Amino acid sequence: MNQPKIRVGILQNQNSITFRIFGDHILNTKIKLKGGQFSVVPNGKNIFLKEGEQIVFSDESLKFVPLRSNKNVEDAKFKFEVENVVIGIDFHWEKKERESFEGIFSIINTNGKLTLINEIEVERYLQSVISSEMNSDSPFEYLKAHSVVSRSWLLAQLEGRKNIQEMIQQFQINENEKIVWYDKTDHTNFDVCADDHCQRYQGLTRLKHNAALQAVKETSGIVLVYDDKICDTRYSKSCGGITEEFQNVWQDSYHPYLQSIRDAENQNEKLPETEEEFANFIKSNPDAYCNTRDENLLSKVLNDFDLITRDFYRWKIEIKQLALKTLLEMKLGIDFGEIKNLIPVERGKSGRVIKLKIIGTKREYTIGKELEIRRALSEKHLYSSAFVIEPVYKENNEIPCKFIFHGAGWGHGVGFCQIGGAVMASEGKNYEEILMHYFPGAVLKRIY
Repeated sequence: MNQPKIRVGILQNQNSITFRIFGDHILNTKIKLKGGQFSVVPNGKNIFLKEGEQIVFSDESLKFVPLRSNKNVEDAKFKFEVENVVIGIDFHWEKKERESFEGIFSIINTNGKLTLINEIEVERYLQSVISSEMNSDSPFEYLKAHSVVSRSWLLAQLEGRKNIQEMIQQFQINENEKIVWYDKTDHTNFDVCADDHCQRYQGLTRLKHNAALQAVKETSGIVLVYDDKICDTRYSKSCGGITEEFQNVWQDSYHPYLQSIRDAENQNEKLPETEEEFANFIKSNPDAYCNTRDENLLSKVLNDFDLITRDFYRWKIEIKQLALKTLLEMKLGIDFGEIKNLIPVERGKSGRVIKLKIIGTKREYTIGKELEIRRALSEKHLYSSAFVIEPVYKENNEIPCKFIFHGAGWGHGVGFCQIGGAVMASEGKNYEEILMHYFPGAVLKRIY
């Protein structure tokens, strides 16, 4: 197998895009463009390429090919710099920034909206992903482990595209229950997007150190396999002490290498099963690899926008009655009246709520799976659905005045725990040991 190329969606549904080109590029195999500041706008089925206010080219799609490739990504001579790229879409730290990319880039017009696509080799893409997902100052064995996880996930998705037309699944069982899960949508015009929905890819923007580049080089072509198939590896920031199983977050398909494990050296301790045991687990502070307050390590592992989040292992929030009923009506389109209770109907082995029953004075409704629950209970995303709920009442009142959420972890918790993996590496574990911990039964294989 030869190293494949990947098409990454950088921007979508844009009315205009502004960018700067560095170095000579060939446009649509016809025109040699010098570096400079450009913008594009749709015009019917065409796209106008503008330099200042002057239209310099027009076609149905635009493809920019650099005259040469870069020898050194840290001092790239041939690149393009894009304004207002949104990162952390729908998360609490969402923001826009200027980002730089190398390789081929294309702009297409879909019904009057513009999409910017970057075409690049998989290994070059992964060097950026590792630097974008986590800080490239992270422990080196951790960066190697993440390289294998990200490569495995990507190649598994490319293989899966051959058989799956649309990977978002939705179930409305009856008028009182809605179970939805969101997977990596099979994008129509490109393979993966550039944000957390798929994998963070910020091009050259954070490639400032050699560690991430070297980690990808040393693991080049290596993936995790199970039964001779590339593993559909998943990862999140912090599992909260116990990893979750695939089928409790996405479609009902059991993956043996994505089973629930304690994020600790000792795997003999029994996992919680009852609601009381889950409450004790979530409200306590059990030992786990991802249970760290090591500020020095976290500053090396997390990027600046992730460091905004301080309480990722255990957290607590309060939502007042009016805010909760307003939020649920906005997110679900249902007037519940006053919220009387929120009851976990089903949990995964990590404590993540898979089904949540909302009981109001006007009606009851059950929602799932975990991401739908997190979206419904927060303006952006709740850190995770591993929580226990404590209603608070005023004297002689049967309706809670507020709800306290005691929570664990950050993200869906399936597979690789990023903070846990970094701690393992800091304690001297090599990348193979880290991967075998989070993906039991899988093996490493070099496929190109």
